[in-house]
Amino acid sequence: MGIFNDSFANKPLRLLDHTNIKTIFDQPYHALASFAIEDAMATVVGENLAPTTIRLWTHAPTLVLGIPDSRLENLASGLHYMKHLGYDVIIRNSGGLAVLLDENVLNISFVLPNKKHLSINEGYDLMYDFTRQLFAKEEATILAYEIVGSYCPGDYDLSIDGKKFAGISQRRVRDGVAIQMYLDIAGISYERASIVKHFYELAKGSNDSSFTYPQVKPEVMASINELLHKDFTVQQIIDRIVTSLSGLAKEPLMTNLIEEERPIFYRRLQQMEKRNDMIRSILNS
Repeated sequence: MGIFNDSFANKPLRLLDHTNIKTIFDQPYHALASFAIEDAMATVVGENLAPTTIRLWTHAPTLVLGIPDSRLENLASGLHYMKHLGYDVIIRNSGGLAVLLDENVLNISFVLPNKKHLSINEGYDLMYDFTRQLFAKEEATILAYEIVGSYCPGDYDLSIDGKKFAGISQRRVRDGVAIQMYLDIAGISYERASIVKHFYELAKGSNDSSFTYPQVKPEVMASINELLHKDFTVQQIIDRIVTSLSGLAKEPLMTNLIEEERPIFYRRLQQMEKRNDMIRSILNS
């Protein structure tokens, strides 16, 4: 058994499918709310008030910036370009760099307790092991290493034949840990990467040399459909995940948020909105 099975087998699990929801705790569901609920879940799971949680989520076209991206010298030019294309733009509450989301990009979050007992590398290995199992039927060789020229590059870029289709990040909140992955399922990843490439070309300035922003090369990115020559839909991958988890769990999967997450969500949402005041101000100017 790999680290994924060891971490999830014969335990109570909660599965939250947020791919088609409209509200969270009576608040409109959008990217800011999405990241706020992740922190709320990590806090509650870390306190053992809810079981280990798997959350599946998508968004309308959105460019999610990391904190370093918010310091780009010519950020306004990049933001207006994204607005012209019809994309929302937010700054998430963690590091990393820009990631492009749309309805064909499935985001998968594992929220676990006892972060002291799960090292950062083990957290990445957990999602890597899960992804290899998810596509085991296709007998693809999935590797984890930095794909130079991809957007939001990292040591755990997931790739097939040298082309990145997924990226993994982590956020640790109190005693909980959220391991997050974006998975390009359908659509044309070359076009996504080309948009991010042009965003950086517009937003970077001569004074941005103190931080290494990616030199995006669209040809090093692809969707899982392009790499496996398949026509998966997001829902088909969700169904595969549900089947896998249902076979592992100790009992039927829980499927609801709990009231203890509500006040934490509201606080985190306010923090996210404050963090993004600058984005709104630029786009409304």
